[in-house]
Amino acid sequence: MLKVKVGLEPQWFILRDDMSSIKDKLATLPMEPGCYLMKDQTGKIIYVGKALKLKARVSQYFIGAHDYKTTKLVSLIDDFDYFVTHSEKEALLLEINLIKQHKPRYNIMFMDDKSYPYIKLSKEKYPRLKVVRDLKKDKKATYFGPYPDASAAVSMRNLLNALYPIRKCEVMPKKVCLYYHLGQCLGPCEYYVDPEVTNKMVEEIRSSLKGNNKPLLIKLKNEMELASANQNYEKAQEYRDYLRFLDYVSEKQVVSNENISDIDAFSYAVEKGYIAIQGLFIRQGKLLDRSFLLEELIESAEDVFVRFIIHYYQDHPIPLKIYIPNQNELNSIIEMVDLPLVIAQRGNKRKLVELVTKNALNHLQQNYAILEIQNQNQVLALDQLKELLNLEKVDHIELFDNSHIQGTFASSACVVYTDGKPNKKEYRLYHVSHQGDDYHNMEEVIYRRYFRQLKEHHKLPDLIIVDGGIRQIEVAAATLETLHLSIPVVGLSKDSHHQTSILLNQQNEVLNLKDKQECFFLLARMQDEVHRFVITHHKQRRSKNQIKSLLDDIEGIGTKRQQTLIKQFKDIAGIQAASLEELSKIIPLKVAEKLKEALINYQNMV
Repeated sequence: MLKVKVGLEPQWFILRDDMSSIKDKLATLPMEPGCYLMKDQTGKIIYVGKALKLKARVSQYFIGAHDYKTTKLVSLIDDFDYFVTHSEKEALLLEINLIKQHKPRYNIMFMDDKSYPYIKLSKEKYPRLKVVRDLKKDKKATYFGPYPDASAAVSMRNLLNALYPIRKCEVMPKKVCLYYHLGQCLGPCEYYVDPEVTNKMVEEIRSSLKGNNKPLLIKLKNEMELASANQNYEKAQEYRDYLRFLDYVSEKQVVSNENISDIDAFSYAVEKGYIAIQGLFIRQGKLLDRSFLLEELIESAEDVFVRFIIHYYQDHPIPLKIYIPNQNELNSIIEMVDLPLVIAQRGNKRKLVELVTKNALNHLQQNYAILEIQNQNQVLALDQLKELLNLEKVDHIELFDNSHIQGTFASSACVVYTDGKPNKKEYRLYHVSHQGDDYHNMEEVIYRRYFRQLKEHHKLPDLIIVDGGIRQIEVAAATLETLHLSIPVVGLSKDSHHQTSILLNQQNEVLNLKDKQECFFLLARMQDEVHRFVITHHKQRRSKNQIKSLLDDIEGIGTKRQQTLIKQFKDIAGIQAASLEELSKIIPLKVAEKLKEALINYQNMV
């Protein structure tokens, strides 16, 4: 028996987990609201759903005909659990949390296909401005935006930083830095700054970021005229460019006769088993479009739409109003969620949501044909591979590749494909210990991978593909044998032009891919992907070592400063591209100058 505490009140519900079959469990399901968790034969959760009446909803999966994706899901269900909740609202919120926790394979995972930038104004004693995309909930900050593109957000931040001497440093130094000497900071790290001065600057910055740019325009014009009068023409030109930029950002797109400010509108379209969700943002009358999602459906479109909105606003600022379509199925969610949702029934609000719906439908129709072809090719490619290898299924494929340069920084990678698609959350990287010996590295990575999979009771693949010929295949197969595993292993080799050439089985037979074009292209993509993954990791390791070697020789840069520089700039190229000003935020100015000199010498050597 498994007890689960749910709901807002301390009430306990008991789940029946001792049933002998799915049929028996279905008979005992209550006609109450709750969530259900579908599991495969390994016990892994592959789908999470909610229901107003659990028994009616879950039973539907095992009765009648379904589309391809739902049929596939049902074929994999070996067991299920359920949670009873007080209400549909609790079920909805629990469903979202369970999906985030377990990331089930058959639930739609919400990923934006655009990530607009915001400007973040911190609420510290001495505030800072930053451009961010990942909106983490920070109670000590205010977010402004979104901006039409990253350059607009960066230019706006740079403009405000140039005009207002607010704090620039990520970490407060002990002494004033370069910004103080440039007149772009009041030096609160070393000198007293009147709070009224800071508050006045912050209020003016807030006003500008909210769209009231008149004071900023006046300030810029005055600064430009002053610079011109002092014959500082470069500075005057800089202010002129800022004025042009401000005109661009301030330019309004009229979306209605109303004075709209900070609202979002969402809608969706469904066609041929797919859903597209679209949103429009309006900030100070400026219109931004956003295409969010295009996925196959195995649940109701309304459930996906509602869950998307709740999920989205867990990580983004909530506007004054959120308009949604006037549909009976959506009316009830207004009471269920703590968001300023408004049903767009008439007037400009309705026209705005109709525009979003039209965009969603266009997005769906334009992309459906491409998706359909891709899915058909994917299914055909997997069928061809099964036929070639005489296997019952190849739903779960794992590929391995090794990389090193003259034995140094030896790395191995494992990439995972599920139903012909890369499953990136399952990718793994390994530092291997046999330097340039590819065979022993293969032996090591195969053993480490599947010893752990067995130990942690993870699902094993239907097929293993190694990058190489018969020797790599034999090493991999022998290693699996020591673990008492019988998993088919094949090898992919490249020709002299580094293109995927042949597929070899364990009997060293070349399998003919000539008449199986879809299979060939899928294998080529897989091989390119595992190679890309391991090479990227290998380059990062090599670059970090180069940085460390370079930094070790510079006086004033110890272990902690090395770590900070690597974290901030990633690699040698990143440090080289950084200005003296940017480096001096992290290390003292004199040390930054030494680093710049060392970088110039390093560049001349390479």
